[in-house]
Amino acid sequence: MSVLSIIIGVLQILASIAIIIVVLLQSGKAAGLSGSIAGGAETFFGKNKGRSIDSLLEKYTGYIAIGFLITSIMLYILLK
Repeated sequence: MSVLSIIIGVLQILASIAIIIVVLLQSGKAAGLSGSIAGGAETFFGKNKGRSIDSLLEKYTGYIAIGFLITSIMLYILLK
């Protein structure tokens, strides 16, 4: 194995661990019965939803997923 494939493999492992952590930190979308009852309050109080921690974690999830996809394709090409 070349040095480049080892470096990309390490980046792949780091990206997979990071995506697991970021997804586990996100709050669930379906909060059950209490979420359906308090759903109206969330739309009222959710004015700054673009700046909340949930939206930040969603952005990070997307970026890490794109990085994971790119490293997967690069590893496939290098080890082919």
